[in-house]
Parts: sequence; C-alpha cells; structure tokens
Amino acid sequence: MSGVPIVRLAARGDGVSANGDYVPGAVPGDTLVGGDIEPGPHRAAPPCRHFRTCGGCQLQHVDDEVLADFAQGRIEAALRSAGVKAKRFAPTHLSPPAARRRASLRAQTHRGKLSLGFNEESSRTVVDIAECPVLTATLFALAQALREPLGAAMPSDWICGLTLTQTGAGADVLISNLTRDGALPAFSEEWMADNGVARISVEGGGRAEPLLQRAVPQVSFGGVPVELPPGAFLQATEDGETALVRAVMDYTQGSRRVADLFCGLGTFALPLAERSNVFAADAAHAPVLALKAAAGRSGRSLETAHRDLFRRPLSVKELAAFDAVVLDPPRAGAKAQCELLTRAKIPRIAYVSCNPSTFARDAATLHEGGFRLVEVRPVGQFRWSTHVELAASFER
Repeated sequence: MSGVPIVRLAARGDGVSANGDYVPGAVPGDTLVGGDIEPGPHRAAPPCRHFRTCGGCQLQHVDDEVLADFAQGRIEAALRSAGVKAKRFAPTHLSPPAARRRASLRAQTHRGKLSLGFNEESSRTVVDIAECPVLTATLFALAQALREPLGAAMPSDWICGLTLTQTGAGADVLISNLTRDGALPAFSEEWMADNGVARISVEGGGRAEPLLQRAVPQVSFGGVPVELPPGAFLQATEDGETALVRAVMDYTQGSRRVADLFCGLGTFALPLAERSNVFAADAAHAPVLALKAAAGRSGRSLETAHRDLFRRPLSVKELAAFDAVVLDPPRAGAKAQCELLTRAKIPRIAYVSCNPSTFARDAATLHEGGFRLVEVRPVGQFRWSTHVELAASFER
C-alpha cells in the first residue's frame, strides 16, 4: 500500500503532507499510510522526557537537517508572501544543546505543590521540569535551587514569572508577580552565595528593583564589560549572539559611520565601535545608560541616545550622517524607520530580526525603496523550538 510523503513542517511544527494535510508529530521524510505515520530518515529520538507536554520545545523529534531547513523555510515563506526574494541564503546556524544562558520560566503553586518550568503549549499550566536539555547546566541547577525559597514565598494557587540570566559575575534572578515584602524573607545572601547568584530583583507595575545584591551582573560585548540592568534584553545564547554579531560586522565592513538602532545594551554597538564611529539609540533607558557608561570606560567612539524609534525614527536629515545602519528591532519590526531609510542615501543596512513576518514586511518596504536583499543568515538559537531569528544584508 503506497503512502503519502510528509514534505515539510508548518510554522507551528506540524508535518505537512504532499496532499497539503497537517499531520501532528510527523517529520519530513515520514510517510502517511492509512492514517499511521511510518518513520523516515529525519526522525530523531527526543532527548527530554517532557517533550510533548512542555511548551518550551516543539521540534525535538527532528534531526538537525530538518531544523535548519525549517528555519530557512520560515523566512523564505514570509519573504515570498511579501514579494521579496533574497539573492542568497547562508547555511542556517543552529545553537547547540545546553546553551541557553537566559530563560523565562514560571513557578506555580497549586494544592500545596510547587511546579517550576515552562508553560504547556497554549496553556497557563506549568510543567514541572526534572530535566532541560536546552538550559546550561548552571542555569538548570539554579532553577532547581529556587524551588525551596519560592515555595516559602509564594501564596497558594499563585503563578510567578522568573527570568534567569547567567552572567560573568553570577546569575541574575528577576521575579515577577511577587511583592518585595513577600520575597525578602525567603532569600538570603548566604543562599545567593551558595547558588552563585549575583542579584535578585522583583518586578511589579512595570518596574524592576533589586531585592538583594552581592555583585553587579555584567555581560561583555566586543571585550567591553557592561552592567546588566534588571530585566534588560540579552540574546538567549552566547553562541547565537556570536553568529549575529559576526553577520553584522560582515555586512557593515568598511563603513566609517554606523547608526545602531534599537541598540539595547550594545550587543552590536560595542564591537562596531572598535573600527567605526557609532551612534546607538534605544527606547529602553537603563540599557542605554549602561551602554553609555561602558563606552565611556572603554574609550571607544560611541555616542548614545535614549530615543523611542517607533515614535521618533531617525529623520532623512539625521540619516545623512551615516554610511551604514544596523536595525535590531523587537518583534514589531521597524516599519517607520524603514520608510525613512528608503528616502535617505544610506548604502547598506544590516537587519537583525526575531520575527520573519515583520522582517518580510520591512524588507518589502526597503525593496520598493531601492534596496536589494543580498543575503539572509538564519539563526536557530532557540534550539528545538519554532522560534526563528536571522541577520540580513541590504544594499542600494
């Protein structure tokens, strides 16, 4: 009895057959025979016992070839819908297992039991993880160590958010939906020292404030240490960050004056400032201040600005000062800034994106405004998930 081949993965990880049917759990290379899946050569054994319940990973059942094809396919499909074609795609960069130095977890108390891990897919229920092949060993050990103090601090039937970040000075812990008065009695500097924690902060009402601090958490970009404000954005893996920085450096090679827009803590600005004059802007005040201080200590040629680039993108007149622009916007993309870039005389743009859909929209704007999409480098630093990132080069 002949079967129907599975030819690709859909955006949410389901297999898609040659007939266009969606088949949950199927992998490209599998065959659908009478409603049953016959495994093909690209099926892998999931490394985690929580796969299929934990919402952190959707693609542990596929090999690296399929993961790489999936990342490129997501970007190609978005560009195709926007009417844009890239001149070339570089091979997809996949971060290795156990590389996540930063993760957002949940802690939930229910009927006297504390669960700590990721949410189930499309659910508020927290999967209590006993292992995690994506987190670094240090970060997973910290998550386990947090069970006891959180169990003491959290009310019954409660959910807290946890952002854990591994830094050179120790771990940074940010707890949301827990009051300062509720959290403080559960933690101590002795507990922090025993578990390699530099700082614990609590977040409420949109503000994060330190609860206890033994050391200043720091990260390094281009060899320059930068203080990490509570809750500030950082690439999830050092490996993925390195791939993205390498792309941006390649795409801006030879540029003397570079604008780094949506700069954050200076992931790209500080390496760029080793060879170029850099203007870096972002709406997040604390990261910009941290970047400014770090640049001042390093002596690199870097000017910073606290600026909401959604409401106040750089004008055509301001853009005239630069010969390259780096864009690293949040998931919403950089619509207003891209519209102004098409009217400026910028010769090249390096665009880093965590959302293929808004990237494709902005790519169409740039394409219609006289830019060509020279190269796309897919980056899969959220290993085994459907989350796709990329770096892209645009030239006039």
